[in-house]
Amino acid sequence: MTSRFHSIFGTNTKPLIAMAHVPALPGTPLYDEQEGIAGMIRHVREDVSILVDAGFDAILFCNENDRPYELNAGPESAAVMTRIVAECRPANIPFGVDFLWDPRIALAAAVASEAAFMREVTTGVWESDMGLWNTDCAHTLRERRRLGADLAVFMNITPEFASPIGSRTAPDIARSTVVSSLADAILVSGPMAGAGPDLATVQDVREATPPDVPVLLNTGAKRETISQFLTIADGCIVGSDLKIDGHTWNSVDPIRASDFVKTARSG
Repeated sequence: MTSRFHSIFGTNTKPLIAMAHVPALPGTPLYDEQEGIAGMIRHVREDVSILVDAGFDAILFCNENDRPYELNAGPESAAVMTRIVAECRPANIPFGVDFLWDPRIALAAAVASEAAFMREVTTGVWESDMGLWNTDCAHTLRERRRLGADLAVFMNITPEFASPIGSRTAPDIARSTVVSSLADAILVSGPMAGAGPDLATVQDVREATPPDVPVLLNTGAKRETISQFLTIADGCIVGSDLKIDGHTWNSVDPIRASDFVKTARSG
């Protein structure tokens, strides 16, 4: 039986997934009232067009600028996120949805926009910049089943801005997440957006995870080091390195995006 991940990307590729960072949503501290929702859509659509032209394999929409992040967002967030994704989704490559940091919103927006996958922290208990962070993977996967969705759930086992409560290592968490929480893919992150994990950590997680479950680099992918990471990881998600001046909150730079794809594929 083909896994959800390989149904999306095939079995002989290491997908390059580009972030489409959604500007701050209405009601969040950094929301731009003058630009409004129409301005948000225009910005995201322009970024997606550049990323598709650069040759990425998929797009991942995320509310990256909703700082400070919520663990329990409101229905308005699901509504606006869904509208933006539905209006900006690429026509010819897969796309996914992430919501920092509420899997209910990510799942709702992904299902409503007909996304192929979602990304979220679904397991563990964490101390974090957002306070004590608990998860409920059982609820997330039961909701996926209840809604009749077959989208893949990419599980981030080393979330940014947080550290685990407990003594298990990242490889231990990865191994058990596959068994107990039915991960479609395991994601390995660094300490915050734009910062990557150690190469050794990715190597240890890959060795601990069953070979049929992909392990992806989730943060800190850079043109200078991506070839090295892709000797180990089964793909990557990249955002900050594609932006003007490499800054997370800027627009996508066409040259940086194109150079990243060329470098990753030539390695």
